[in-house]
Amino acid sequence: MSFYWVKTNSFIKKIFSKYYWDIPNNEKKVYLTFDDGPTPEITDWVLSELKKFDAKATFFCIGKNIKANLSLFEKLIRDGHSIGNHTMNHVNGWKIQTKDYIENVKNCAQILEEEIKPNNLIFRPPYGKIKKAQSKILRKLGYKIIMWDVLSADFDQSITPEKCLENVTKNVKSGSVIVFHDSIKASPNLKFALPKTLHFLKENGYKFDIIH
Repeated sequence: MSFYWVKTNSFIKKIFSKYYWDIPNNEKKVYLTFDDGPTPEITDWVLSELKKFDAKATFFCIGKNIKANLSLFEKLIRDGHSIGNHTMNHVNGWKIQTKDYIENVKNCAQILEEEIKPNNLIFRPPYGKIKKAQSKILRKLGYKIIMWDVLSADFDQSITPEKCLENVTKNVKSGSVIVFHDSIKASPNLKFALPKTLHFLKENGYKFDIIH
């Protein structure tokens, strides 16, 4: 498993200050985010869990998954969640030419425009990997690039579900942007950690908000 920070280092936040790592506030709000869906095998379950706690979240969706699961995507919208662009094909910005990367983002944006006509432009690079030139172009197009403060690491099949939960509960603070994945790969950790995370946050006075 490659190296990753569960809690994003403050030094990294300062170096890449044009990205959104957290959203400071005085209301003890946190921002749950889900990457890679919509996925029939898991997204519907996520929506059900969120509804139990009256929690809204932000879903960074892959364009090809939206096309393949339109009814499920429409349910995300009906339930009042926010939607972000996560490229058309989950491409790694470090491994693709800038013009091709931007085209991939635009292809996803076209689907979003057809389905929901978004009034917000938020984008999360798959793997958190994006070149400076790619970032510059997207920001000129009006996108906010949303990274994260806390990584649940639910995608990491080498950690236990308990560790996944601990990654969130030990590191969350007011303003934290928290990453989960509504993907098949992440589902064993997610199905354990998400309900307990929601309960922990509610019990400790946190409020749930979406990213615009």
